[in-house]
Amino acid sequence: MSAAKILEVESEEAGLRLDRWFRRRFPQLAHGRLEKLLRTGQVRVDGGRAKAGLRLDAGQMVRVPPLDQVTGNAAAREAPSHANISRADRAMMQNAILHNDGVVMALNKPPGLAVQGGSRTVRHIDGMLDALRGESKERPRLVHRLDRDTSGVLLLACTANAAAKLARSFQGREARKIYWALTMGVPHPRQGRIRAPLAKVNMAGEGQDQERISVVDDGDARGKPAETVYKVMESVGRHVAWVAFLPLTGRTHQLRAHAALLGTPIAGDRKYGAEQPLPSGLAQKLHLHARSLEIPHPNGRILSVTAPLPQHMRETWKFFGFNPNLAEDPFAELDP
Repeated sequence: MSAAKILEVESEEAGLRLDRWFRRRFPQLAHGRLEKLLRTGQVRVDGGRAKAGLRLDAGQMVRVPPLDQVTGNAAAREAPSHANISRADRAMMQNAILHNDGVVMALNKPPGLAVQGGSRTVRHIDGMLDALRGESKERPRLVHRLDRDTSGVLLLACTANAAAKLARSFQGREARKIYWALTMGVPHPRQGRIRAPLAKVNMAGEGQDQERISVVDDGDARGKPAETVYKVMESVGRHVAWVAFLPLTGRTHQLRAHAALLGTPIAGDRKYGAEQPLPSGLAQKLHLHARSLEIPHPNGRILSVTAPLPQHMRETWKFFGFNPNLAEDPFAELDP
């Protein structure tokens, strides 16, 4: 049985959240188990209890309990090294790079690939980040997430300091994210703003997928404020529409729930009401794409990244005659 360790926070780790510090140092430690260690006081910072979101300073001392008691067969859950990533996955990760300046990296995440692992998810972006390390001593870090079936711009930090600064930008709502979606039906009015709080609710009788995000009343204590701006770019009669979404908050499944609230769920999103299939020959997948992201770069400038549509959405756009090369920013004149 191993003993507890006292580890010093390095200068390059300053600004990291405590949970992300653990993810970096001990990738085999599941998040839920870390939360339990924090709740029971087994993890301490400078001798005191700490929460997952604590921002660390260089030189602080972190008590790490004996992890072999809580991780079980840790080797089976460790993030794969570069050597354990298949050649195809290494190529996929390299081909997904949209931007890399050594400080910030952006990927065009494929649809259907999870960003992080779970009890039933063994293949995911987080497990393949070593394929992007190159000659760097540091492994790239996730700074935000996309749903498994959503494609598009996914931002990574190449250093701990960059990760901390980007995380603060996301938390401070300085990131400007535009999504493209195909909706079943045409939103009315054709552009507007949705303010509708969201909460996670249990949906009895839906098998394994028993939870979903739902719009709740303003007075419901479970609800978290959620706001989305949208604009119809093009449409085909009353049947389908290409809609641009600008989320002003970052709630789980926000765009999917707000699109459903309009009565125009996103194509392929059966969880949120898109029961009607697309015409034969088109993929019945979720049609939601993180098209662009604009955020303050850790070095001080503004970083802007755009991701091309995935194959299934390109085919759908071509089928309906939509022009994905439209250059204008649909929200250029918006004052959030």
